[in-house]
Amino acid sequence: MNEKIYIAEDEETIRLTVKTFLESEGYLVSDFPNGDLLLEEFQKNKPDLVILDVMMPGSSGFEITKRIRAISSVPIIILTAKDSDMDYATGINLGSDDYFTKPFSAIALNMRVKAMLRRVKMDQERQPALQEQKTLALGDILIDTNAMTVKQAGNLINLTPNEYNVFVYLIENTNRAVSRDELLDAIWGYGKDIETRACDDTIRRLRKKIAASTVQIETVWGFGFTVKESE
Repeated sequence: MNEKIYIAEDEETIRLTVKTFLESEGYLVSDFPNGDLLLEEFQKNKPDLVILDVMMPGSSGFEITKRIRAISSVPIIILTAKDSDMDYATGINLGSDDYFTKPFSAIALNMRVKAMLRRVKMDQERQPALQEQKTLALGDILIDTNAMTVKQAGNLINLTPNEYNVFVYLIENTNRAVSRDELLDAIWGYGKDIETRACDDTIRRLRKKIAASTVQIETVWGFGFTVKESE
């Protein structure tokens, strides 16, 4: 079955260019001139992936991301004309999966779309096995993999889907260092040929959210990351 993609972008030339390119790759694409119309359709028929511009008439892409995340873990890619760390961090913190700064290559966007959708399919195939595992525990951290919740000393930590997936992956691999490339492949489905700051920024946000925990994410310089419990 061909995957369904929704794109909201008020610049018609960009919107139609992206739509045409993705359709040439076999995707079913619905385009909207603003995020509010996309969200309205989303609530009726959920797509497999969403692409959102930040600055649009009506609700911003950030606001639409926040509202989608309240009801779905569908992959979300943010588009923006602003090349700032603040915009990037805001999008990731609200739950977007990745970020593109205009102008961007339609080929590069398509590569990330393919990778994300491939990862979603693999996760769905792994779901029965994941449901057999109910809890992960390390230090004061307790993860319920069925409910997809993380608690620190009994207190619920609100994580985005990617923050949760990264944390679970690191804890499942507690006894070794995990490279950045491995995380990008395991969580986003990205190969070495895809450049993105998604992994690093997700780790940064995750560190802040678990700052009070006895479990911390340490950097293995020049390689990746590992989790350790403080003594």
